[in-house]
Amino acid sequence: MTLYLPTPLRRFADGAREIPAAGSTIREVFVNLHHTHPALAEQLWDRETDSLKKYLNIFVNNKNIRRLQGADTPVREGDIIAVIPVIAGG
Repeated sequence: MTLYLPTPLRRFADGAREIPAAGSTIREVFVNLHHTHPALAEQLWDRETDSLKKYLNIFVNNKNIRRLQGADTPVREGDIIAVIPVIAGG
């Protein structure tokens, strides 16, 4: 599966727009990033609460995981996972 990164996060993945991902759930994918891309993982996954950082929206094949099973959303080979930071303004 492929993890797509927005421009602000690419610097934590050596400038890559996309990186390969491994795991059977979103939780496993992001926890596994601590082994392959630790700086990126620190930006995405809160180890203390064992959850995604609150300022992120994660989509699997264009579906927001908040409307699925959250971090326990299953993923499989060929899926596209997109990280979209929440943008606030006024």
